[in-house]
Amino acid sequence: MRAAWYERNGPAREVLQVGDRPDPEPGPGEVRVRVHASGVNPSDWKTRSGYRPMIAPLVVPHSDGAGIVDRVGPGVDPGRVGERVWIWNGQWKRPFGTAAELIALPGEQAVPLPEITSFEAGACLGIPALTAHRAVTVDGSPDGQTIFVAGGAGAVGHYAIQMAKLLGAERVIASVSSPEKARHALEAGGDDVIDYKREDVAERIADITRGRGADRVVEVDIAGNAGLLPRIVARDGLCVVYGSNAPQACLDFGPMILSGAALRFFIVYELSRAARQRGIADLTRWMTDGSLRHAVGATFPLDAIVEAHERVESGRTLGNVIVAP
Repeated sequence: MRAAWYERNGPAREVLQVGDRPDPEPGPGEVRVRVHASGVNPSDWKTRSGYRPMIAPLVVPHSDGAGIVDRVGPGVDPGRVGERVWIWNGQWKRPFGTAAELIALPGEQAVPLPEITSFEAGACLGIPALTAHRAVTVDGSPDGQTIFVAGGAGAVGHYAIQMAKLLGAERVIASVSSPEKARHALEAGGDDVIDYKREDVAERIADITRGRGADRVVEVDIAGNAGLLPRIVARDGLCVVYGSNAPQACLDFGPMILSGAALRFFIVYELSRAARQRGIADLTRWMTDGSLRHAVGATFPLDAIVEAHERVESGRTLGNVIVAP
């Protein structure tokens, strides 16, 4: 099979290779998927760069993907052959991800993909969509709430806006950094957008909520925005944190304790079985009825995986970046 891999950490142009690798064979309880689309996420370039140590001497990157089951291992229903699927945790704690023509992995990690949904969209689900779902559902429903989504034009933010509205949020406010991103967040269903480069986020949220603040904050960068949280969260509200642009975050104790706010951290790779199953069920329902929109910003062939990684690393693409093996 054709695949991309790296054998040491470093810049994409220095370490990523493309060539032939042995075809994987599915073991007990596994399926083999012929990959049609592989999703590139920030965690992929960060892992390749060295944010995490090498898990094996050779790593085929990417955890997200979509394709067709072409072979099954012992104990798996042969009827799954030919099934359209999307993949989660393809390269989490495993050396061989979806940046290849074939991947073998546990059957439960290949989820049926509705016919209405493209493979490119399916490759956006494992990290961005499941992260967004957990962020808007953890510790209670968003029904009737005012939700603030930091980075509303990002891959997670775009889904979080939609999901909050689909689950009954009364109002969704999103922060963005440009007029183009503002349009993207509004098209996803956002009620209000705040350009954080040109506006005071706390003042705008106070104006929009008449001083009450947001019931739930979906936070992409706790290190960068920690000082803002007590100024924007409603009393006894919830701050859900799924990302940080620095290894440490500093929270002012006084303002935070006076707000009564709760902080909830999570990483999508380690969701509980129940949380993941709920997310998968909601995603399947929304895809089947056509209510969930996907944003594919760019697609690259496997031979251009370096450019795909550099595009995600630069943050200059609006929407998800896909590699087509």
